[in-house]
Amino acid sequence: MSGRDTHPFFDMHTHGFVRVATGTPKVRTADVAHNAEGILETARAAHDRHVDLLLYPELALSSYAVDDLHLQVALLDAVEAEIARIVEVSRALDPVLVFGAPLRRNGRIYNCAVVVARGEVLGVVPKSFLPNYREYYEKRWFAHGRDCIGLTIKCGAREVPFGTDLLFEASDLAGFVFGVEICEDFWSPNPPGTLAALAGATILLNLSASNIVIGKSDERHMLTRASSSRSVCAYAYSASGHGESTTDLAWDGQGMIYELGDLMAESQRFDLQPELCVCDIDTQRILAERMRMQTFNDAAEAAGRPEDWYRSVRFEHGRSGADIGLERPIRRFPFVPNRADKLDDDCYEAFNIQVDALMRRIQATNPRCLTIGISGGLDSTHALIVAAKAMDRLGRPRTDIRGYTMPGFATSSDTKSNAWRLMKAFGIAAEEIDITGTARLMLENIGHAFADGEPVYDTTFENVQAGLRTDYLFRLASQHGGWVIGTGDLSELALGWCTYGVGDQMSHYGVNAGVPKTLIQYLIRWTTQTAQFDEGVDAVLADILDTEISPELVPAGEDGQIQSTQSIIGPYELNDFFLHHVVRWGQRPSHVAFLAWHAWKDAEAGLWPIDFPEEAKNQYDLATIADWLEKFLKRFFGFSQFKRSALPNGPKVSAGGALSPRGDWRAPSDSVADTWLAELAAALPPLDD
Repeated sequence: MSGRDTHPFFDMHTHGFVRVATGTPKVRTADVAHNAEGILETARAAHDRHVDLLLYPELALSSYAVDDLHLQVALLDAVEAEIARIVEVSRALDPVLVFGAPLRRNGRIYNCAVVVARGEVLGVVPKSFLPNYREYYEKRWFAHGRDCIGLTIKCGAREVPFGTDLLFEASDLAGFVFGVEICEDFWSPNPPGTLAALAGATILLNLSASNIVIGKSDERHMLTRASSSRSVCAYAYSASGHGESTTDLAWDGQGMIYELGDLMAESQRFDLQPELCVCDIDTQRILAERMRMQTFNDAAEAAGRPEDWYRSVRFEHGRSGADIGLERPIRRFPFVPNRADKLDDDCYEAFNIQVDALMRRIQATNPRCLTIGISGGLDSTHALIVAAKAMDRLGRPRTDIRGYTMPGFATSSDTKSNAWRLMKAFGIAAEEIDITGTARLMLENIGHAFADGEPVYDTTFENVQAGLRTDYLFRLASQHGGWVIGTGDLSELALGWCTYGVGDQMSHYGVNAGVPKTLIQYLIRWTTQTAQFDEGVDAVLADILDTEISPELVPAGEDGQIQSTQSIIGPYELNDFFLHHVVRWGQRPSHVAFLAWHAWKDAEAGLWPIDFPEEAKNQYDLATIADWLEKFLKRFFGFSQFKRSALPNGPKVSAGGALSPRGDWRAPSDSVADTWLAELAAALPPLDD
């Protein structure tokens, strides 16, 4: 066996993932044996795909649309017999099965969810709310289960837990805890699944027989998304499909899985064949969000701490421990908008958050001008775009923006040319100040070896130039009655890739402080694609996007190679991936590495942002990911917090977070990275395997 078959890092369960599926089995109206075989066929297919938890539609065993046949004893007897057969066959199947069936108890019939695992009925959950309006008549046949708490029901030869107070929890897989509600339950104002989530369920299941009419699919999406978001959980929904009676209704077999408001997987509706909709749910992400969201925990307290009275039905899941892949959409660029139908709206929103924030600061302080350093790179370009749009919307001339390009020892002709082209294209007040003479004098005054002709390009050499540029900008702003717009971005702040104090870490207002490098690249590209400015501006922006990211503080080598930021601190696309998962979700480094490996190991697979350039689609192996992640952890946790603790004001842009000590991120400047580095090292497989 290979390392990937045996090392726990490659098993998704190690990282808290649970493979959930919705199933639409074959159905024949009122043919219980046929329907049971359909349930088992779907279960076998799910077993082959290593599914942990399989959800079926409401009353899948009897059929839903059988009306008064639910009151026929022969049908109810057949249901009980086929449950016994399903239980027996399940001994050899991995998935926990959750299917619908009508069951009798104490002279009543309940519309139930039956939970089966490895040859055992774990419990039965009755439907709480029975629709009895328009086309629905469920109260004609069923008793509601709202008050069924602490009860049991005879299933075969055994009494098993019965009630709406049940949670099902894997004893050997942390985070695998699920609750159940049935169809109409989540149309009610107080869905019982909410209590199950407050009691500890990370996954909610809905067995549904919702018939289809125009627009109802959107309504189901809305409710499922809202339930997963409001209850801070994953939510799986499975509706009845082809094979149900069409006497007066029709069925589409819709299956979908949401996690924290994100659509993770969706079935093909109106499919004539049995179907599985599969997704791996990140229970650790769910639990991390609950730790952050005190409203969720306050709601649990306000609801009387349901965890104290819900019954937990524990079972041993017995996962294999092998590499079974990861069936889950992973965004390579988590800060970049990825919804095709909302792309323009998302970019417009991100861009205008910056523009509106800057406008408000201008209105509050009424400066005579805005001062900005223009390098010809991405960050200063985007800051200028934001400033220009702000001035346009305020009705002020763009000449109230004073742009300065300040070439130093390593400034290339390309970036200097781009800086001038950019300033001219925007029509701002533009000047050039060559800092090489002043920088040389400062290096001489402090006794730096470079002043004596030695090619010493250390941090001091770099910071002299970065500091002088910022010093000039602050003095120029004072001279002209304005203030300095910061150009540094979120990615640089995360990595400490900025010069503290009198350097690019400081400004009067940092418009890019909440925007990572990958989003800046995408927003600049968006402005050219949506004609935010004229063609002259767009042409310069296109050239800037094609330029190597470089601080241009160290002269090019003999081979002509310029200083490359990403060769020093790592690819921004990886660093932004790490940043999102560490800051937004607090995930352990091994979890981040596992996600990054699945996201980036194959450029031909997975999701790319819309219109992403083909030539820019990279891939990375695990060793490369681990190496850059280790460097990220050292920089982020180890020595750069003091720069973030002294940040100027700047707007939060993305739900992924920002690093202002007055906003999303509060951390000590004296912390060390040892804990995170040790966790990563302990969890990784041998990388030469």
